[in-house]
Amino acid sequence: MAIDRWMLQQLLAGGPPMLRLYRWSRPALSLGRHQQRWPAQWRDEPLELVRRPSGGRAVLHAGELTYALAFTPQTRDREAVYRHCCQWLQQALANAGEPLQFGQASPAAAAQRSSCFATATAADLVTARGAKRIGSAQFWHGPALLQHGSLLLDPPAALWQRLFQADPPALAPLPWGREALEQQLREAAEEHLCTEGLISEPLSPEEWAAVRVLEPLSRV
Repeated sequence: MAIDRWMLQQLLAGGPPMLRLYRWSRPALSLGRHQQRWPAQWRDEPLELVRRPSGGRAVLHAGELTYALAFTPQTRDREAVYRHCCQWLQQALANAGEPLQFGQASPAAAAQRSSCFATATAADLVTARGAKRIGSAQFWHGPALLQHGSLLLDPPAALWQRLFQADPPALAPLPWGREALEQQLREAAEEHLCTEGLISEPLSPEEWAAVRVLEPLSRV
């Protein structure tokens, strides 16, 4: 999450828009920016608790793919921005034979739940059967936006049950392996998010040092 904070800082300093796709080395639970209450037993689980810069409720980062997008939208209409920012995700999943639509739950209803995937608002993408496949949340800083999202793949059912006292969404497996999925997402992002191709660049030692300064902000 510290890298995502750094991405937004770079954008505010005049840097280019950035898209990041990543997985977690071990299970982690990220809490939304304003989520101040959560079950005490979460700290007893073998996972790391972290704080997202974006809003929303808790997300279990296991058996999923996380994305972070930092850019400057042309409008401040948040629902319109969600729809724009999710087009690439919809295209990639449609290519997998799973068209996704936006959820319809109210933000107030979502705020009453501890888990991001317990409800689906206009920020989220659901299957034809109503199962939530992708949850997204935003953090605005002036005109700049950081949008986070989690694409569920094969979440661990037992851990999910212990954390949220519910089963994970009933989702069919996607037809691609890890590399093919990320390639599909990249191609869709190049079509919908940028006029030129994406450029993959590792962080420099100086950039890693700047990221480490931000790490305390992501600790719970």
